[in-house]
Amino acid sequence: MLELNHIQKSFDGSTVLKDISLKINDGEIVSILGPSGCGKTTLLNLILGITDPDQGEIIYDGEDFTKKPMEKRGFNIVFQDYALFPNLNVMKNITYGLKNKPGISTESEVSDLIDLLELREHLDKSIDQLSGGQKQRVALARTMVMKPNILLLDEPLSALDGVIKESIKDRIKTVAREFNLTTIIVTHDPEEALTLSDRVLIIDQGKIAQYGCPGEIVNQPENDFVRHFILNQLEIKRNNIFALFGKGKGVAA
Repeated sequence: MLELNHIQKSFDGSTVLKDISLKINDGEIVSILGPSGCGKTTLLNLILGITDPDQGEIIYDGEDFTKKPMEKRGFNIVFQDYALFPNLNVMKNITYGLKNKPGISTESEVSDLIDLLELREHLDKSIDQLSGGQKQRVALARTMVMKPNILLLDEPLSALDGVIKESIKDRIKTVAREFNLTTIIVTHDPEEALTLSDRVLIIDQGKIAQYGCPGEIVNQPENDFVRHFILNQLEIKRNNIFALFGKGKGVAA
């Protein structure tokens, strides 16, 4: 279990996160959702270990990770731009990290992951020969062979659309379930968060506006910010979302 207790963070005298406390269970998919500038990426960076909180604790499986260096946390991230190596083919990108940490994944485990993400036919291709969805799957595979304790995804679907986006959503769910992998996703897209996650954390101006399962977010918004944010962001697609979570015409008033 990952626990954040009373996390606060400021930059240049401006408070970005205010008293963030939550628990994420093993194997859960949790999305961090909110408008630009609300503190989503800062929270992701705190969990990853890129930066430290000014106050509060980060606890993982009962151990204090608050000051633990990023490289010792065992958490891995897939960045929005994939961060693949253009000079290496797909197979070499996937196995790149194993050069420094051999034995983390066996050849059989790497092969199974390649099949799970349907990358077998692309292994000899260069990165510039791949579509956006294929690059995202390579980035997932490269991260997964390192067997992270927690998988962090920064806007993983923002550069994708249509059928490709739905396919990657399915892949993320499959990987999380197959490996019982705690997965934390930063997104600005409510539809993405609601259809992909077990629970959704909505942040407003650095504070938790609501933390709950998608059905609760849609049907029982805790305040006007959540209600209006969901309504405004889902104006075009909201009927499908509300129908999925039990409300055919809108959220509860």
